[in-house]
Amino acid sequence: MIDQLIAKIKKTNAPIVVGLDPMLDYIPEHVKEKAYRELGETLEGAAEAVWQYNKKIIDAVYDLIPAVKPQIAMYEQFGIPGMQVYVNTVRYCQKMGLLVIGDVKRGDIGSTSQAYATAHLGKVYVKNSEIPVFREDFATVNPYLGIDGIKPFMDVCRKENKGLFILVKTSNPSSGDFQDQKLEDQRHLYELVGEKVDAWGSELMSGDYSDVGAVVGATYPEQGRTLRKILPKSYILVPGYGAQGGRGKDLVQFFNDDGLGAIVNSSRGIIAAYRQEMYSKYGPEHFEEASRAAVLAMIKDINDALEDSK
Repeated sequence: MIDQLIAKIKKTNAPIVVGLDPMLDYIPEHVKEKAYRELGETLEGAAEAVWQYNKKIIDAVYDLIPAVKPQIAMYEQFGIPGMQVYVNTVRYCQKMGLLVIGDVKRGDIGSTSQAYATAHLGKVYVKNSEIPVFREDFATVNPYLGIDGIKPFMDVCRKENKGLFILVKTSNPSSGDFQDQKLEDQRHLYELVGEKVDAWGSELMSGDYSDVGAVVGATYPEQGRTLRKILPKSYILVPGYGAQGGRGKDLVQFFNDDGLGAIVNSSRGIIAAYRQEMYSKYGPEHFEEASRAAVLAMIKDINDALEDSK
Protein backbone atom coordinates (compact mmCIF):
# COMPACT_ATOMS: atom_id res chain seq x y z
CA MET A 1 0.00 0.00 0.00
CA ILE A 2 2.84 2.43 0.69
CA ASP A 3 3.89 2.17 -2.94
CA GLN A 4 0.46 3.48 -3.94
CA LEU A 5 0.82 6.42 -1.58
CA ILE A 6 4.29 7.19 -2.94
CA ALA A 7 2.98 7.10 -6.50
CA LYS A 8 0.26 9.60 -5.61
CA ILE A 9 2.74 11.87 -3.81
CA LYS A 10 4.95 11.88 -6.89
CA LYS A 11 2.00 12.54 -9.21
CA THR A 12 0.72 15.51 -7.18
CA ASN A 13 4.16 16.71 -6.03
CA ALA A 14 2.43 17.17 -2.69
CA PRO A 15 3.84 15.28 0.32
CA ILE A 16 0.85 16.32 2.40
CA VAL A 17 -2.33 14.87 3.84
CA VAL A 18 -5.44 16.84 4.78
CA GLY A 19 -6.85 15.99 8.18
CA LEU A 20 -10.63 15.83 7.96
CA ASP A 21 -11.20 16.55 11.66
CA PRO A 22 -14.46 18.53 11.70
CA MET A 23 -15.78 20.25 14.80
CA LEU A 24 -19.13 22.04 14.74
CA ASP A 25 -17.35 25.28 15.61
CA TYR A 26 -15.43 25.08 12.35
CA ILE A 27 -18.52 24.70 10.18
CA PRO A 28 -19.97 27.96 8.81
CA GLU A 29 -23.39 28.90 10.13
CA HIS A 30 -25.11 28.70 6.74
CA VAL A 31 -24.07 25.04 6.39
CA LYS A 32 -25.27 24.16 9.88
CA GLU A 33 -28.54 26.04 9.59
CA LYS A 34 -29.42 24.29 6.34
CA ALA A 35 -28.79 20.89 7.95
CA TYR A 36 -30.80 21.83 11.06
CA ARG A 37 -33.76 22.96 8.95
CA GLU A 38 -33.79 19.58 7.24
CA LEU A 39 -33.07 17.29 10.19
CA GLY A 40 -33.51 19.40 13.31
CA GLU A 41 -31.07 20.32 16.06
CA THR A 42 -30.27 16.65 16.49
CA LEU A 43 -27.34 14.30 16.09
CA GLU A 44 -28.62 13.65 12.58
CA GLY A 45 -28.63 17.37 11.84
CA ALA A 46 -25.12 17.85 13.19
CA ALA A 47 -23.82 14.86 11.24
CA GLU A 48 -25.41 16.16 8.04
CA ALA A 49 -23.65 19.50 8.55
CA VAL A 50 -20.35 17.66 8.93
CA TRP A 51 -21.00 15.66 5.77
CA GLN A 52 -21.84 18.72 3.66
CA TYR A 53 -18.78 20.54 5.05
CA ASN A 54 -16.48 17.60 4.32
CA LYS A 55 -17.83 17.11 0.82
CA LYS A 56 -17.27 20.76 -0.13
CA ILE A 57 -13.67 20.63 1.08
CA ILE A 58 -12.95 17.32 -0.64
CA ASP A 59 -14.37 18.63 -3.90
CA ALA A 60 -12.12 21.69 -3.61
CA VAL A 61 -8.81 19.93 -2.90
CA TYR A 62 -8.93 16.35 -4.18
CA ASP A 63 -6.93 17.14 -7.34
CA LEU A 64 -4.08 18.67 -5.33
CA ILE A 65 -3.33 16.01 -2.73
CA PRO A 66 -2.61 12.27 -2.45
CA ALA A 67 -4.49 11.45 0.75
CA VAL A 68 -6.78 12.49 3.58
CA LYS A 69 -6.77 11.58 7.27
CA PRO A 70 -10.16 11.62 8.98
CA GLN A 71 -9.94 11.47 12.78
CA ILE A 72 -12.64 9.05 13.86
CA ALA A 73 -13.34 10.73 17.22
CA MET A 74 -14.66 13.81 15.46
CA TYR A 75 -17.37 11.59 13.98
CA GLU A 76 -17.96 9.34 16.98
CA GLN A 77 -19.01 12.35 19.04
CA PHE A 78 -22.20 12.46 16.95
CA GLY A 79 -23.02 8.82 17.64
CA ILE A 80 -24.35 6.50 14.94
CA PRO A 81 -25.18 9.35 12.53
CA GLY A 82 -21.63 10.61 12.90
CA MET A 83 -20.17 7.18 12.22
CA GLN A 84 -22.25 6.94 9.06
CA VAL A 85 -20.71 10.23 7.95
CA TYR A 86 -17.27 8.78 8.68
CA VAL A 87 -18.08 5.85 6.39
CA ASN A 88 -19.50 8.19 3.74
CA THR A 89 -16.40 10.36 3.94
CA VAL A 90 -14.03 7.42 3.50
CA ARG A 91 -16.01 6.12 0.53
CA TYR A 92 -16.31 9.52 -1.13
CA CYS A 93 -12.61 10.29 -0.77
CA GLN A 94 -11.70 6.96 -2.34
CA LYS A 95 -14.20 7.58 -5.14
CA MET A 96 -12.35 10.85 -5.81
CA GLY A 97 -9.05 8.98 -6.08
CA LEU A 98 -7.66 9.75 -2.64
CA LEU A 99 -6.04 7.32 -0.22
CA VAL A 100 -7.50 7.35 3.28
CA ILE A 101 -5.49 7.18 6.49
CA GLY A 102 -7.99 6.27 9.20
CA ASP A 103 -6.78 8.11 12.29
CA VAL A 104 -8.26 5.61 14.72
CA LYS A 105 -5.30 5.10 17.10
CA ARG A 106 -6.40 1.60 18.00
CA GLY A 107 -4.31 -0.65 20.19
CA ASP A 108 -5.24 -3.67 22.25
CA ILE A 109 -4.37 -7.35 22.44
CA GLY A 110 -5.58 -10.69 21.15
CA SER A 111 -9.05 -10.93 19.70
CA THR A 112 -9.76 -7.25 20.42
CA SER A 113 -6.87 -6.08 18.28
CA GLN A 114 -7.89 -8.57 15.62
CA ALA A 115 -11.41 -7.14 15.61
CA TYR A 116 -10.10 -3.59 15.26
CA ALA A 117 -7.86 -4.63 12.39
CA THR A 118 -10.73 -6.46 10.70
CA ALA A 119 -13.07 -3.50 11.06
CA HIS A 120 -10.73 -0.85 9.68
CA LEU A 121 -8.47 -2.65 7.23
CA GLY A 122 -9.86 -6.12 6.62
CA LYS A 123 -13.08 -7.98 6.01
CA VAL A 124 -15.50 -9.60 8.43
CA TYR A 125 -16.87 -13.07 7.72
CA VAL A 126 -20.66 -13.34 7.64
CA LYS A 127 -21.45 -16.98 6.93
CA ASN A 128 -19.98 -17.50 3.44
CA SER A 129 -19.35 -13.85 2.69
CA GLU A 130 -16.36 -11.57 3.35
CA ILE A 131 -17.51 -7.99 3.88
CA PRO A 132 -15.26 -4.93 4.21
CA VAL A 133 -16.41 -2.52 6.92
CA PHE A 134 -14.75 0.91 7.20
CA ARG A 135 -12.35 0.27 4.30
CA GLU A 136 -9.53 2.70 5.11
CA ASP A 137 -6.22 2.21 3.29
CA PHE A 138 -4.08 2.88 6.36
CA ALA A 139 -4.77 3.04 10.08
CA THR A 140 -2.95 4.66 12.99
CA VAL A 141 -2.09 2.28 15.81
CA ASN A 142 -0.88 2.72 19.40
CA PRO A 143 2.06 0.37 20.18
CA TYR A 144 1.87 0.60 23.98
CA LEU A 145 0.84 -3.06 24.32
CA GLY A 146 3.75 -4.31 22.22
CA ILE A 147 3.72 -6.80 19.39
CA ASP A 148 0.51 -8.41 20.71
CA GLY A 149 -1.34 -5.28 19.68
CA ILE A 150 0.49 -4.80 16.38
CA LYS A 151 0.67 -8.30 14.87
CA PRO A 152 -3.08 -8.63 14.14
CA PHE A 153 -2.88 -5.38 12.16
CA MET A 154 0.22 -6.55 10.30
CA ASP A 155 -1.45 -9.84 9.43
CA VAL A 156 -4.43 -8.01 7.93
CA CYS A 157 -2.13 -5.57 6.10
CA ARG A 158 -0.25 -8.48 4.57
CA LYS A 159 -3.47 -10.14 3.41
CA GLU A 160 -5.31 -7.03 2.19
CA ASN A 161 -2.39 -4.86 1.00
CA LYS A 162 -3.02 -2.15 3.60
CA GLY A 163 -0.71 -0.03 5.75
CA LEU A 164 -0.10 1.25 9.28
CA PHE A 165 1.26 4.35 10.93
CA ILE A 166 2.40 3.54 14.46
CA LEU A 167 2.63 6.25 17.13
CA VAL A 168 6.26 6.89 18.01
CA LYS A 169 6.69 10.55 19.03
CA THR A 170 3.43 12.48 19.07
CA SER A 171 3.02 16.23 18.56
CA ASN A 172 1.19 17.12 21.79
CA PRO A 173 3.00 19.08 24.55
CA SER A 174 2.76 16.33 27.19
CA SER A 175 4.02 13.55 24.92
CA GLY A 176 7.33 13.71 26.76
CA ASP A 177 5.75 12.53 30.01
CA PHE A 178 6.32 9.00 28.74
CA GLN A 179 7.88 9.14 25.28
CA ASP A 180 10.95 11.16 26.33
CA GLN A 181 11.81 9.06 29.38
CA LYS A 182 15.29 7.57 29.29
CA LEU A 183 16.07 3.89 29.54
CA GLU A 184 19.05 2.40 31.39
CA ASP A 185 21.20 2.73 28.26
CA GLN A 186 20.21 6.42 27.99
CA ARG A 187 18.08 5.92 24.90
CA HIS A 188 14.74 7.65 25.00
CA LEU A 189 11.62 5.52 24.98
CA TYR A 190 10.61 6.95 21.59
CA GLU A 191 13.92 5.69 20.17
CA LEU A 192 13.19 2.16 21.40
CA VAL A 193 9.70 2.33 19.89
CA GLY A 194 11.23 3.58 16.64
CA GLU A 195 13.59 0.61 16.57
CA LYS A 196 10.66 -1.75 17.11
CA VAL A 197 8.72 -0.12 14.26
CA ASP A 198 11.76 -0.46 12.01
CA ALA A 199 12.02 -4.18 12.85
CA TRP A 200 8.30 -4.80 12.37
CA GLY A 201 8.37 -2.87 9.13
CA SER A 202 11.11 -5.04 7.67
CA GLU A 203 8.51 -7.83 7.45
CA LEU A 204 6.17 -5.77 5.24
CA MET A 205 8.21 -4.10 2.52
CA SER A 206 6.69 -2.63 -0.67
CA GLY A 207 9.72 -1.73 -2.74
CA ASP A 208 12.07 0.66 -0.96
CA TYR A 209 9.65 1.46 1.84
CA SER A 210 7.63 -0.49 4.38
CA ASP A 211 3.86 -0.62 4.73
CA VAL A 212 4.51 -0.02 8.43
CA GLY A 213 5.15 3.68 9.01
CA ALA A 214 5.56 5.91 12.04
CA VAL A 215 3.84 8.97 13.48
CA VAL A 216 6.31 11.67 14.55
CA GLY A 217 5.11 15.18 15.38
CA ALA A 218 6.28 18.23 13.43
CA THR A 219 6.59 20.04 16.75
CA TYR A 220 9.68 17.96 17.64
CA PRO A 221 12.10 18.43 14.72
CA GLU A 222 15.21 17.25 16.59
CA GLN A 223 13.52 14.03 17.62
CA GLY A 224 12.39 13.75 14.02
CA ARG A 225 16.00 13.96 12.87
CA THR A 226 16.95 11.13 15.23
CA LEU A 227 14.01 8.96 14.23
CA ARG A 228 14.62 9.49 10.51
CA LYS A 229 17.96 7.71 11.02
CA ILE A 230 16.38 4.94 13.07
CA LEU A 231 13.57 4.46 10.51
CA PRO A 232 15.23 4.74 7.08
CA LYS A 233 12.67 2.51 5.36
CA SER A 234 9.53 3.71 7.13
CA TYR A 235 7.30 6.50 5.93
CA ILE A 236 6.75 9.10 8.64
CA LEU A 237 3.34 10.68 9.09
CA VAL A 238 4.02 14.15 10.48
CA PRO A 239 1.13 15.84 12.33
CA GLY A 240 1.41 19.31 13.81
CA TYR A 241 1.89 21.48 10.73
CA GLY A 242 0.34 24.94 10.75
CA ALA A 243 -2.07 25.34 13.66
CA GLN A 244 0.32 23.53 16.04
CA GLY A 245 3.33 25.52 14.86
CA GLY A 246 5.14 23.31 12.35
CA ARG A 247 6.48 24.92 9.15
CA GLY A 248 8.22 23.62 6.05
CA LYS A 249 11.68 24.68 7.21
CA ASP A 250 11.20 22.60 10.37
CA LEU A 251 10.29 19.47 8.45
CA VAL A 252 13.13 18.74 6.03
CA GLN A 253 14.78 16.35 8.49
CA PHE A 254 11.72 14.11 8.38
CA PHE A 255 12.42 13.37 4.70
CA ASN A 256 15.08 11.14 3.18
CA ASP A 257 17.61 12.36 0.62
CA ASP A 258 15.35 11.08 -2.17
CA GLY A 259 12.73 13.66 -1.16
CA LEU A 260 10.45 10.88 0.01
CA GLY A 261 9.89 9.22 3.36
CA ALA A 262 7.42 11.65 4.95
CA ILE A 263 3.89 12.95 4.52
CA VAL A 264 2.84 16.03 6.48
CA ASN A 265 -0.63 16.49 7.95
CA SER A 266 -2.57 19.69 8.45
CA SER A 267 -6.10 19.58 9.81
CA ARG A 268 -7.77 22.76 11.02
CA GLY A 269 -5.14 24.85 9.25
CA ILE A 270 -6.80 23.70 6.04
CA ILE A 271 -10.39 22.76 6.81
CA ALA A 272 -10.93 25.93 8.86
CA ALA A 273 -8.61 28.14 6.80
CA TYR A 274 -11.37 30.68 6.12
CA ARG A 275 -11.11 31.72 9.79
CA GLN A 276 -7.48 32.77 9.38
CA GLU A 277 -6.73 36.39 8.59
CA MET A 278 -4.73 35.56 5.47
CA TYR A 279 -7.74 33.77 3.97
CA SER A 280 -10.48 35.99 5.37
CA LYS A 281 -11.25 37.42 1.92
CA TYR A 282 -13.03 34.16 1.07
CA GLY A 283 -15.40 34.42 4.00
CA PRO A 284 -17.58 31.65 5.42
CA GLU A 285 -19.61 31.47 2.20
CA HIS A 286 -16.56 30.26 0.28
CA PHE A 287 -14.79 28.28 2.98
CA GLU A 288 -13.81 25.55 0.53
CA GLU A 289 -11.91 28.06 -1.64
CA ALA A 290 -9.95 29.13 1.43
CA SER A 291 -9.11 25.47 2.06
CA ARG A 292 -7.82 25.09 -1.50
CA ALA A 293 -5.66 28.20 -1.12
CA ALA A 294 -4.28 26.85 2.17
CA VAL A 295 -3.40 23.52 0.52
CA LEU A 296 -1.54 25.29 -2.29
CA ALA A 297 0.37 27.42 0.23
CA MET A 298 1.29 24.36 2.31
CA ILE A 299 2.55 22.45 -0.72
CA LYS A 300 4.69 25.40 -1.77
CA ASP A 301 6.06 25.90 1.75
CA ILE A 302 7.16 22.29 2.10
CA ASN A 303 8.50 21.89 -1.44
CA ASP A 304 10.44 25.17 -1.20
CA ALA A 305 11.97 24.02 2.08
CA LEU A 306 12.97 20.68 0.56
CA GLU A 307 14.51 22.41 -2.45
CA ASP A 308 16.45 24.84 -0.24
CA SER A 309 17.82 21.93 1.80
CA LYS A 310 19.51 20.29 -1.18
